[in-house]
Amino acid sequence: MALLLNIETSTAICSVALGKDGKLLALKENKEGMKHASHLTVFIENILKENNLSTADLDGVAISMGPGSYTGLRIGVSTAKGICYGAGIPLIAVSTLQSMTKALQYNSDLSSIIKNQEKTLFCPMIDARRMEVYTAFYNANTELVKDISADIIDENSFANELSEQEIVFFGDGSGKCKDVITNENGIFLDDVNATAVGMIELAENKFNKNELEDVAYFEPFYLKDFVATTPKKNIFN
Repeated sequence: MALLLNIETSTAICSVALGKDGKLLALKENKEGMKHASHLTVFIENILKENNLSTADLDGVAISMGPGSYTGLRIGVSTAKGICYGAGIPLIAVSTLQSMTKALQYNSDLSSIIKNQEKTLFCPMIDARRMEVYTAFYNANTELVKDISADIIDENSFANELSEQEIVFFGDGSGKCKDVITNENGIFLDDVNATAVGMIELAENKFNKNELEDVAYFEPFYLKDFVATTPKKNIFN
């Protein structure tokens, strides 16, 4: 059992949650876009202060490890490492896509939209470029059944799987896929995004199993190399 700080910065949402013994204790979240650099440390300071805690009271810090935004992941990981190093506590890494699935399964009443939840696949999607998403498949127990990948979505995407079972698509990348994947076994859920709440139980399990990261050498799971782009207004300058 542990008191863990959970940090989620892999998408446009900045989310910090305190988890105690695998249960939500407190949450700070901002959904206004990529403002992690200005919000994250304030959220952490406030969530600890409001619960009469300091970093010395924590048993560890869990970080959403990606895939996702390169900049967002860097901010989250560097902050988590700094806390761990300063307080002498362990670092735990949680898959972003798995934690999204855990949050959906825990917080949503799926019985009204899914015929057979035990056979249904859950497909979190994080927006990448154009019609590309970071995605994977999970089962009803939040176990990975299709490896994490960067997929370009078209009308034939996941056709084999959709012919055999229902697939629930969600996350900030799923909206642009709704008009492309038209199979009736495809179920699209809106407004389901990455949140530190989904990390809490997964982080607790990893802590109890001593599945910890090397604070000095841990790197986020980017999945793809960072590609810098030039703003259009500067192209001809």
